[in-house]
Amino acid sequence: MMHFDSLQGWLKWQESLHPLTIDLGLERAARVFKSLNPQGVKPPTITVAGTNGKGSCVAYLDSIYRAQGYRVGAYTSPHILRYNERIKIDGQPVADEVISAAFARIEAVRGDTSLSYFEFGTLAALDIFWLAGVDVQLLEVGLGGRLDAVNIVDPDVALISSICIDHVEWLGGTREAIGREKAGIFRADTPAVVGDPEPPQSLLQTAKDKRAQLYCLGKHFRYEKQATGWQWLADTCRINSLPEPGLKGEHQFRNASTAIFAITCLAKTLPVNESAIRQGLQNVSLPGRFQLIEGDRQVLLDVGHNPQAVRTLVEYLTEYFPNKRIHAIFSMMKDKDIAGVIDIMNPVIKDWFFAPLTNPRAVTEQVISEIFAKKSLTNVTFGFSGFAEAFSAAKNQSQKGDLLLVFGSFFLVSDCLAEFEKVS
Repeated sequence: MMHFDSLQGWLKWQESLHPLTIDLGLERAARVFKSLNPQGVKPPTITVAGTNGKGSCVAYLDSIYRAQGYRVGAYTSPHILRYNERIKIDGQPVADEVISAAFARIEAVRGDTSLSYFEFGTLAALDIFWLAGVDVQLLEVGLGGRLDAVNIVDPDVALISSICIDHVEWLGGTREAIGREKAGIFRADTPAVVGDPEPPQSLLQTAKDKRAQLYCLGKHFRYEKQATGWQWLADTCRINSLPEPGLKGEHQFRNASTAIFAITCLAKTLPVNESAIRQGLQNVSLPGRFQLIEGDRQVLLDVGHNPQAVRTLVEYLTEYFPNKRIHAIFSMMKDKDIAGVIDIMNPVIKDWFFAPLTNPRAVTEQVISEIFAKKSLTNVTFGFSGFAEAFSAAKNQSQKGDLLLVFGSFFLVSDCLAEFEKVS
């Protein structure tokens, strides 16, 4: 049985333990979870899936429940700066020692079952939340839904934020195929809350087949913007004059509305009042989502990395930064729709600076330069060693009042925030 003195030691070992980085399936994690927690005891659980908006929905749920005074466990991925961000209790990443102790407990019961890096993390989060006695746990699906390790736990509410094309090699290349995978978190006689205004037929059919209690944005609940603030409406209740969500962009009204409805579904177990909803909406924060860093040149960070996410980004830039010259420092993973993202973004971008990443899944300079060449776009600069050099070049090309946009990958935003931490 392995044992390590540091969290880094555990993580390094886990990375090399399982043959596949992504290995979808529930059997391994479920088997180990049963040994870890034989009674299957769990706090009230909201499981959150979706292509875009998962992290935002978890952030709203977390903020509102905490405003009401509940102890909240939130499991999300990936992290931006430190692994501990994945497992939070009351908004705070848990300590290295707490995660290491959970890994040791998992290792003690794992036997010869091989676990992936993500499965280890999921089991650790479930174990930590159970032992800490949180009032509610929020579990963000890593990939898909049906076969994601998070799905070993039966949720009390299943929430799907949005469905669009991403991770096609694992989930399929159509919204119908992806919708079916994500709807795998639905359960019989359990609320299934959907924030996508046009859910694919496969999702609706899966809800029916599983006998889930389906609630959809636009049908069972909705929002209306007003001169000041906005109102949230459902069949049985309405909340007027809500403050604008703390996360920016039109899509955040959808995410906030969906989170509020999920909270109403659990109201018998975890009652929440209007003032906690207002406070939670205002207090919410999430690094890397339209995150603005002030200075003589404002810096905007966004982890958006698929066509739907960057369309939302273009809408935001057009509304909040009209007529600004925008310099993009960007990078992406090679399995993404890079050409599609460039097509959507290029009309608002003055010039591009490609920042190579060390991640093995990241796109290479050669591939990116071929994509730009095919589109006959010449407003892109290459040849940088990493983020710091690319950012510095973009800054030198810019003038006071311009906007520096860092987008395209969690890993790039992570590099950016790490660089900013050094100088702050």
